[in-house]
Amino acid sequence: MTCSDIEQAIGTAYNEKKYERAGAHNMKVAIGSDHAGVELRKEIISMIEELGMQVEDVGCECDTSVDYPDYAIPVAEKVANGEADRGILICGTGIGMSIAANKVKGIRCALVHDLFSAKATRQHNDSNVLAMGERVIGPGLALEIAKVWLTTEYEGGRHGRRVDKISQYEGQ
Repeated sequence: MTCSDIEQAIGTAYNEKKYERAGAHNMKVAIGSDHAGVELRKEIISMIEELGMQVEDVGCECDTSVDYPDYAIPVAEKVANGEADRGILICGTGIGMSIAANKVKGIRCALVHDLFSAKATRQHNDSNVLAMGERVIGPGLALEIAKVWLTTEYEGGRHGRRVDKISQYEGQ
């Protein structure tokens, strides 16, 4: 199966019209990483800016060990309080970042390492934060995942009642 086949299978259309329909040009994305995600975070920031979106980078800027909650929680809080429309988090595996982000009320952080899940988590789960692992996937796939995730709209409908049940449990 080629990349083109995969894109066709999940219905990915990379064109300006789709970006505009998804509100991409007005979107603000908060992004953060720990020491294991610095390089990938920088590449994703460039891609986001090329899409005409605003970026708020919360770091980190070092290669020495730092604690992922110190970056995951500020990104998640920016999304939860409306300072950012979406958030992206990168660490070695994405697991720690996603766990920490999901502790913030109102956050639906999805750990994603494939294109199908990137699209589905936006369409069906209205995920508002994306987590990825720099040690798990390469930059090419990570950039495609971020692009698909940022430009895919939430479908609502039957999925809405499911997302609402999560929010109700959360006490929102």
